[in-house]
Amino acid sequence: MKISYNWLKQFIKIDWNSEETSALLTDLGLEVEMVEKYQSVKGGLEGIVVGHVLTCEQHPDADRLKVTTVDLGTGTPVQIVCGAANVAAGQKVPVATIGTVLYDKEGVAFTIKKGKIRGQESHGMICAEDELGLGESHDGIMVLDEALVPGTSAAQVFKIENDEVFEIGLTPNRADAMSHLGTARDLRAGMIQSGVNVELITPSVSNFRVDMRTLKIDVAVEDTTLAPRYCGVTISGITIKPSPNWLQNRLKAIGLNPKNNIVDVTNYVLHELGQPLHAFDTAKISGKIIVKTVAAGTKFTTLDDVERTLHEEDLMICDEKGPLCIAGVFGGKNSGVSENTNSIFLESAYFNPVSVRKTAKRHQLNTDASFRFERGIDPSITAYALKRAALLIQEVAGGEITSEIVDIYNKKIEDFSVFLNFANVAKIIGQEIPKDTIKQILVSLDIKVNSVSEAGLGLTIPSYRVDVQREIDVIEEILRVYGYNNISFSKKLNATVTNSPRNEDYKLQNIIATQLNSQGFNEMMANSLTTASYVQLSSMLKEEHNVTMLNPLSNDLATLRQSLLFSGLEALSYNINRKNADLKFFEFGKSYHKLLSGFEERKHLTLFLTGNRNSETWTTTQRPSDFFLFKGYVDAVLARFGIQKTQNSPATSDVFSEGVAIGMGHNALVEFGVVKKSILKHFGIKQEVFYADFNWDAIIKSISLKIKFTDIPKYPEVRRDLALLVDQSVSYDAIYAVARQTEKSLLKEINLFDVYEGNNLGEGKKSYAISFIIQDVTKTLTDAQIDKLMGKLQKNFETELGASLR
Repeated sequence: MKISYNWLKQFIKIDWNSEETSALLTDLGLEVEMVEKYQSVKGGLEGIVVGHVLTCEQHPDADRLKVTTVDLGTGTPVQIVCGAANVAAGQKVPVATIGTVLYDKEGVAFTIKKGKIRGQESHGMICAEDELGLGESHDGIMVLDEALVPGTSAAQVFKIENDEVFEIGLTPNRADAMSHLGTARDLRAGMIQSGVNVELITPSVSNFRVDMRTLKIDVAVEDTTLAPRYCGVTISGITIKPSPNWLQNRLKAIGLNPKNNIVDVTNYVLHELGQPLHAFDTAKISGKIIVKTVAAGTKFTTLDDVERTLHEEDLMICDEKGPLCIAGVFGGKNSGVSENTNSIFLESAYFNPVSVRKTAKRHQLNTDASFRFERGIDPSITAYALKRAALLIQEVAGGEITSEIVDIYNKKIEDFSVFLNFANVAKIIGQEIPKDTIKQILVSLDIKVNSVSEAGLGLTIPSYRVDVQREIDVIEEILRVYGYNNISFSKKLNATVTNSPRNEDYKLQNIIATQLNSQGFNEMMANSLTTASYVQLSSMLKEEHNVTMLNPLSNDLATLRQSLLFSGLEALSYNINRKNADLKFFEFGKSYHKLLSGFEERKHLTLFLTGNRNSETWTTTQRPSDFFLFKGYVDAVLARFGIQKTQNSPATSDVFSEGVAIGMGHNALVEFGVVKKSILKHFGIKQEVFYADFNWDAIIKSISLKIKFTDIPKYPEVRRDLALLVDQSVSYDAIYAVARQTEKSLLKEINLFDVYEGNNLGEGKKSYAISFIIQDVTKTLTDAQIDKLMGKLQKNFETELGASLR
């Protein structure tokens, strides 16, 4: 938000420099991010003075040049060569002296230097209006008033405005400060607290009066919930023309381009008082003004010449033929002010903030008016702002007020009542603030003190302070005006020690995040909002389970995600498209589901792996990541939490072309595998992607973090290998399970180190080469004990799996 310092001084008589003022505004919570210089003419006409042409003679060596002698008020006339046809002796002209910086039409600076033109010295330049930035004409030099004294600054002659503009980073809750008046109110409170007593000067509307009652336009508000207050007045006999310089300068200073005098006044009052206004050409209004909603699907063309399809909840300003304006958001193409307008209906209203916000979002419009309406404006100044604008229009466009003010305000928006407890003020702030200081701060903020007791204050909060409705809000107001920097800190350090369980969620996340980071994974955080169409990529996801936003920012952010897969693939695609193809990501996040029983949130840990497992160097060759590498990462997560005795089964999710599910009892812990190519194609990914989805809630319930300590074994371990010929349907997991059931004490490790399939094995057969590590921690094993164990294993493999030795 831009605030003009000159404009601000119309509300408060202040002689502080901009640095002091910006520091106080920042302390008050209106953070000044930048202070910019503004000049109504670029360069401020510095170095331009009034010159008196004493002589003007033809250049001896150029037909189109004149050699002039000019008095610049220094006592010594200077010679200037000029190419303008209209230069003549006796004229008063603007002269750019040596060293003056001028700007061309593109804003490029150039410096006036002493030089020679066709052999004649020239000590400056006599300027045309376009060279000074005062107009567009280049037909000749500017000829000034003969009464001007040579040497007078051109900035003084042309009343150049120099201003400073504060760029304020306004927080969304401070709707009351979205104007020069609102900023001045805060500044006054801060100055009073600093010991400087100032008054807030508001524009007077005492001269407002109805000149004649010749153009009355009736108003009907059909929905007072959406339009609690609506005011309007007609002004006739106006002339549409450019605004005077003072008005244009005010708007230009805050970054607005002047349009015409009527539109400029509405913008001026908007930024002066924070009240949006709209002017309708009365010649384009049929019958009366009707404030209502219209049928869904109604077409309406706005000022930007875009045809929009209206929603049944969009509040519209209509006449008896149809819509004229989207209330509080944007005007219509066919009802606005044009150069032929001679009478207007001027609107000032208070619209429901929620309704305006939803309408603006639906039509993807963000205007100065909607920005204020959707945050909440002051309903008490609606008529005052209307009078202020009407008087300004009479000043800059002429005309007469030709109707009484229509003011429909069926249910007044009341001020808020809050009780402030002194004990709570001290408790929250951490320091006792004198009661008189508290009352002074509140009064300076226009908060009325209705009652005073030993316990606290009974307060009435003005309705425009929509962000101050609770006691804690009032305490925050006291603190920001009193000054955060004025709160002292105790030299005593207080600390508390709490005993929290090891398996708290955030601790477990940190454990796994640290482990995954050490394995080369990067943590990602994706938006929980996504596009609704992603559910079509998996039959496991249902469109009716989507949790949709009532007022989405866009269609791509309209639904809460049912799966973390697609947001992860978006991240992979983004990186791959930027030549970063070897990726390891993980994310802790939630999925959201709309069920018959209500809404449900599920917490997940997801892993993503794609590309090569290592970087290319001169000592190593690149190897692509594979399923078993990824399975190792998944197993490591479970192992870190001591989760054992799990069961493996094929993954049920259809997002995998092949995958595995790991569970414990009836709880599914994780599904992982290779993502289908059809899904990857949707994201433009052509390389293989591995994905794991951990049910984090089930993981937490299954955790076993009990730590056991044992002595390092003193006795040797023994390795034995078996080459088993089995059916193609027999998995390694089945062999592993049979081995574990056969011997639980002595069998320490089981490892598959080779798989062979070939025609010489027979149809439907394959060979597994498996190693077994055997050890007794109490004694050295004998060959007889080892052979007995291996025989038992071989027999069980034959009996339960139909395996035979190769």
